[in-house]
Amino acid sequence: LVKTTELDPSQNYLTGFHPHGMGVIGAFTNLCTEGMGFSVFPGICSHLMMLNMWFWFPFFRDYIMSVGGSSYSRKGGGNLLFIIVGGVKEALNGRPGAYKLVLRNRKGFIRLALTHGAALVPIFSFGENDIFDQVENSPGSWLHWFQDQLLKTTRFSIPLFYGRGVFQYSFGFMPYRRPITTVVGKPIEVQKTPHPSQEEVDRLHQRYMKELSNIFEAHKLKYNVPKDQHLEL
Repeated sequence: LVKTTELDPSQNYLTGFHPHGMGVIGAFTNLCTEGMGFSVFPGICSHLMMLNMWFWFPFFRDYIMSVGGSSYSRKGGGNLLFIIVGGVKEALNGRPGAYKLVLRNRKGFIRLALTHGAALVPIFSFGENDIFDQVENSPGSWLHWFQDQLLKTTRFSIPLFYGRGVFQYSFGFMPYRRPITTVVGKPIEVQKTPHPSQEEVDRLHQRYMKELSNIFEAHKLKYNVPKDQHLEL
């Protein structure tokens, strides 16, 4: 967990977490537990916002609630809310070396930040896509078509991922032993606007994407990302 600035515990924050990867493991471990020292942000209480459907399953519901998971809702919440902006559509792009985000047309969280005057915090998790491989699903393949149709019909899809085994490294469903480093960026101050115009939403969205790209460019060489690699937004 990399802290780049202080977060004022008297303020509310809405944060975007990128990329989704397989299981948003970096968000769970680095931001929702003390495993990587989240207490470097004193007075901040984090909540990972998730789709309502994940709270329909007994036991799994209790697990995600135990690490700070909360249902997507316009009511309630803590003072630091994490939203996995790209969702399952972005997860379908997740594989080692991939830096393609689903962000350019995702503006709902921007509108929420404006409506409530919550500062926006961009977060990028290096290595999030590197801990699992995925069965080839490039555009035009039957698998891509099936996953896309399932997503359109149910708002959910199934990434066919794989990693290492328990006692061997060639195949299995355990994550590869690779590091995940989550960089928390500088807050973007947001003026409360109860009824923001589309122009105001677009302007703040452009600034958010620029700040996220700046985080990536500033830190990528430290985490073995090629110099000529840039985020695909």
